[in-house]
Amino acid sequence: MRLLVLGGTRFLSHAIAADAVDRGHQVTCAARGASGAVPPGARHVVLDRAAPDWSALDGEWDAVVDVARTPSWVADALDALAERVAHWTFVSTISVYADHATPGGSQDTLPLLGPITDDVEQDTPEKYGASKVGCEQDVQARARRALVVRPGLIVGPGDPSGRFSYWPERLAEGGVVLAPESPDRPAQVIDVRDLAKWIVTCSENRVTGVYDATGHVSSLGVMLEEIARSVGGGAELVWVDARFLQEHDVVHWAGPRSLPLWLPDEGIGIASHDVSAAFATGLTTRPITATARDTLAWLRSEEEAARTGLTRAEEKDLIEAWHTIRA
Repeated sequence: MRLLVLGGTRFLSHAIAADAVDRGHQVTCAARGASGAVPPGARHVVLDRAAPDWSALDGEWDAVVDVARTPSWVADALDALAERVAHWTFVSTISVYADHATPGGSQDTLPLLGPITDDVEQDTPEKYGASKVGCEQDVQARARRALVVRPGLIVGPGDPSGRFSYWPERLAEGGVVLAPESPDRPAQVIDVRDLAKWIVTCSENRVTGVYDATGHVSSLGVMLEEIARSVGGGAELVWVDARFLQEHDVVHWAGPRSLPLWLPDEGIGIASHDVSAAFATGLTTRPITATARDTLAWLRSEEEAARTGLTRAEEKDLIEAWHTIRA
């Protein structure tokens, strides 16, 4: 297969290119190269999506994978390539949905945000999701065969968000670990390598349609216990209720003073999508223990890896305050 990856230097797009190279495909990565190198064995064509020169990408392509979020970038790529590409995969996001509160939703049941087709500053989840909707619809309207993939939280080595990475690193340190709200809260992630493998397989088989693509639904308690077991450290989880956390300015999901993977009730659907359709097409996922071990090894080898969540001092203060009010 002659595969063109629009990207290929960072996280998911890099993993897609690497998997395709490993299968013996002829892989070209079109990217600036500012975020890193393309995988060994892939060809790198320098391309700036903000001012693209498509002349180096001549001929026909069996498949293209695009992970962009900017409508004009996607439109330019379609203008240049749509008539020369047999199969087009656009990697979108579950942020395209207008409803994040309903558990068990899927691409067949959840309403979409209204599309944004102009380039706007994506400074809210809604603007990001709506811009992706605009990109999706352009691809679906103009590509010969289109696959739209809507991942949930993508995790694993190379993760630029730090959202999942917080937990393997913290649990490996051991001691008393603050955990958010309840072990029964849903949790749902996918290893970047599993998602990449499935996307390459879909490109090979020219799968079309729209799929939510993440791992099976677990619970936060089970996930954290499995991570702790896989990384060692002998951590003791202390579950602290939501009201206490909110009163002490602990935030959801990611960022400073956050507890990653913790979602409010109005966002609980993000961690509980029905992804049976993707699994029916061949998606498979590795155990979370393997993802946790590999993520921790990567963190320890990369001093500049993204980190988010509570500082250790913040966590210590919160645990002491929790024990004080519970005494």
